[in-house]
Amino acid sequence: MNYAALSTVRHRVRLGEPLPFSVRDADRTLLLARGFTLRSQAQLDSLMNRGALVDLAELLTDRERAAQAPRGELPRLWNQAAEKLGHALLEAKTETFAAALDDTVGPAMTLVERDPDLAIFQVLSQGACVDAAYGVRRSLHSAITACLVAQRLAWQPGEVERAFKVALTMNISMLALQGELSRQRTPPTPEQRVQLQSHPMRSVQMLQRAGITDAEWLRAVLQHHEVEDGSGYPSGRTDPCELASLARRADIYTSKLSARSTRDAMAADAAGRAIFMQDPSHPMTQALVKEFGIYPPGSLVRLGSGEAAIVVQRGPTVTTPVVACFTDAGDRPLKAPYRVATSEPGRGVVGLLHPATPQPPAGVLAAALAG
Repeated sequence: MNYAALSTVRHRVRLGEPLPFSVRDADRTLLLARGFTLRSQAQLDSLMNRGALVDLAELLTDRERAAQAPRGELPRLWNQAAEKLGHALLEAKTETFAAALDDTVGPAMTLVERDPDLAIFQVLSQGACVDAAYGVRRSLHSAITACLVAQRLAWQPGEVERAFKVALTMNISMLALQGELSRQRTPPTPEQRVQLQSHPMRSVQMLQRAGITDAEWLRAVLQHHEVEDGSGYPSGRTDPCELASLARRADIYTSKLSARSTRDAMAADAAGRAIFMQDPSHPMTQALVKEFGIYPPGSLVRLGSGEAAIVVQRGPTVTTPVVACFTDAGDRPLKAPYRVATSEPGRGVVGLLHPATPQPPAGVLAAALAG
């Protein structure tokens, strides 16, 4: 471990607030754990006078930590990021929402940039983010998708981040309703239809009350159900902004991948075909389909050699992904997964397994992702 004198980072200490790092004595003995609250300047001066130290690793921001973490740590960091993003969304009515969102979006976007395959896995895998509420999961999946497509379209970094935030927050006023509808086996009630139709305006109002002032962000949330042919809502306009158009397509695609009480999740290849057929000439649609491909990471597949596997990485072509086998050719579970390049002779993908097919145990899946 590398240490620095507390005096060199005293600007990071705020009296009356939890310490952002642990404090150790000159001999590395722990004096104060991270989260301890210093109440007076005298306490702080005393620590510095005795040569107190801090671990440099603890000085990293969450975004820096995500950027520097070993490859094998990324699945765990994704779980943390999803949990923090979900918590931020559910706390949208508090005055700290804007700051909490900034703190959580940065690390998530860094994880997307570091490993796009693992980011796609979060969207496709039915086991990813399972502890989050349905509406929160859908928001996160839409945000990851919008971010990936914006990057493929070579948008500027600031616009990519805005696209992530728009897709993450566009349904913030109806997260609970999304959960209700996912479990409901009957059509929406008249009251629920009113909530659905009004949610773009209500989401904008919630964001404004939470301190969001970015006009482009708010406009995109308001317009994310508008369609170029005028058939959308709430205004039936024909000129939705680009951010809104991207968020809408990300929402439609990821909704097809999510199971509900009245239907199973759609297989990735079918979801891609369905959204492509809606407007095949639109650059955003083309970019989305190219980014996810036929067998995106998280898809369950059967190999020509008989094994069941989960896609963990896109391959040299859209039909030759890298997979982790979790059964042998006789469908017997494996104790440890092994990776296969499906470009190898006889190891090609012969079909997608049903999205509801049980996934490998969490430990096996983690080993496969860590590579």
